[in-house]
Amino acid sequence: MTVALYVPGDRPDRFAKAVASGADIVILDLEDAVAHDRKAIARHAVVAFLEERGAAGLQVRIGGLEDLESLAAHDVELRVPKVRGPEDLDAVAERLGAARRLHAIVEDAAGIGRLEEIAGHPAVVSVALGESDLRSDLGASSPAMLEHLRIRLVLAVRAAGLPAPLMSVYPAIADLEGLEADSRSGAALGFGGRTAVHPAQIAPIRRAFAPSAGEVAWAEEVLAALDSTAGVTTLADGQMVDEAMRRRAERILARR
Repeated sequence: MTVALYVPGDRPDRFAKAVASGADIVILDLEDAVAHDRKAIARHAVVAFLEERGAAGLQVRIGGLEDLESLAAHDVELRVPKVRGPEDLDAVAERLGAARRLHAIVEDAAGIGRLEEIAGHPAVVSVALGESDLRSDLGASSPAMLEHLRIRLVLAVRAAGLPAPLMSVYPAIADLEGLEADSRSGAALGFGGRTAVHPAQIAPIRRAFAPSAGEVAWAEEVLAALDSTAGVTTLADGQMVDEAMRRRAERILARR
C-alpha cells in the first residue's frame, strides 16, 4: 500500500516533519493549500527544500504552468491538477521533457470522459480523482455516484497498465473512523492506498489497506499449493486455484 501526505508549500517548517511522519510519499503542494498571494513564497520554499535534500520520496503538486520554470532543474515527480485531457499533460511535458513522471488528477466531468486517454499518456505514471471538485462539478452527493467514479478510475488505470490508484483525500480530518471505513471500501474496489492531509490520518489508512489475517493465510496457502504443482490445483477446502489466483495472492501479500 502507499500513503501520500500533502503539505502546504508555504509551510517549510512542516516539510521535514512530513518526511519523518511515516508517509511513503510527501507531496509539497503549490495548488489549493496555498493562498494566491503566497504562491511565490511557496515556490521558493519548495525549491529550497528540493535543493537541500533531493527529490527522493517527494512529489510536487503544481498550481499551474507558471510553477514549472522554478521546478525545471529538479527531477521531481509532479502532480498535475484539473487534467481534462492529454493536451493538459502535453503542455507540462513539452516544457519539462517527455521523461518527467506525471501524476494526473481528474477533477471534473470532462476529465472523467477521457480517463482512458489520460491514463494512456506516455508521461503519466498514475491517475487520481479530485473527489471534492468532482462532486461540485457534477452536483452529486450520492455515495453511488462516488463509487461509480472510483470504479471507472480503477478500470481505466489498470487497463493502461498503471499501478492501482490512490484514493483522494478524506476532508473530515478529525473523523478517523470515517476515514478508515471509507478507505476499506476503496481497498475493496482495487485502490492501492490513499492521500492524506494530516499525519494523524496515516495510521487509519494503513490499517484499512492492510490485508486481514485470513487474507494473508489464504494467499500463503494459494502460493504454496501452486508452487508444488503446475497449472490448476485444489486447496484443502476444495477451492480450485490457478495462476490468476496466484496474481491475486501476490497482490494481497504486497499490501502487508
